[in-house]
Amino acid sequence: MKNVQNVGSNAASGTSAGILCMKRVEQAINDHDLDALAECFEPDYQSEFPAHLNRAFRGHPSMRKNWTQIFASVPDIHATLVRAVADGETVWTEWDWKGTRVDGEIFHHRGVTIQTVPQDRITRTWLYMEQVQNVGPEPGAVVRDALSEK
Repeated sequence: MKNVQNVGSNAASGTSAGILCMKRVEQAINDHDLDALAECFEPDYQSEFPAHLNRAFRGHPSMRKNWTQIFASVPDIHATLVRAVADGETVWTEWDWKGTRVDGEIFHHRGVTIQTVPQDRITRTWLYMEQVQNVGPEPGAVVRDALSEK
């Protein structure tokens, strides 16, 4: 892989178009700018959630609906693009999304997304984002639960 960058601060010169696109995604989320966010994606892009198959969708209408709900439900959402790695058209990113929901509960998601960015817009994305859990079962219990018959 090439063009590995820790993008949490200033991106270096010579940054790939894919990483620059992901910085635009970060800025659009932090500005709560739905139009700027949509500009980061091709109109018919494909969004997949490999761990949650029923969440997959295609195109701007679903993306706009999802982010409209997120911006309304988490009015202070802040996205941090922690790391990004580009290899040709493929961009791997690590994200940290934080905020407070309108009901007062903490919103905190972390994870990785993988994008195909052939030019300066995303054509496909795979999301591995999950809610951060500060408390829960110990690792052995998680493994036992995953291996138990249901």
